[in-house]
Amino acid sequence: MVVLGQIYKCNICGNIVEVIHVGGGELVCCGQPMELLTEKNQDIGQEKHVPVIEKTESGIKVKVGSIPHPMEEAHYIEWIEVIADGKIYREFLNLGDQPEAEFPIRADNLSAREYCGVHGLWKS
Repeated sequence: MVVLGQIYKCNICGNIVEVIHVGGGELVCCGQPMELLTEKNQDIGQEKHVPVIEKTESGIKVKVGSIPHPMEEAHYIEWIEVIADGKIYREFLNLGDQPEAEFPIRADNLSAREYCGVHGLWKS
């Protein structure tokens, strides 16, 4: 069953979609069902992926991992998003960027997600 906010990936072409309206049916791309990405929230191994939220003077900063995540061509963070009081704020990253994003928002209820092109979807 499709749920609002879920992230799906096509394992053939790599398309990634987020559900912003729940309808009926199955999500399909390239003739195959899309894979539901599960949100991981516990780091394993050397690389750290769980988003870390820090309050700043102008809002919040989200860093990927307790130590900086690689931002190399074959392995980097594609985007970081914050869900704040029911609203979504997303920033797309490029190779060479720091694995972090700043958002000029204040909210009581915060969570963050990020997508690593190698290790998938992570949530704090």
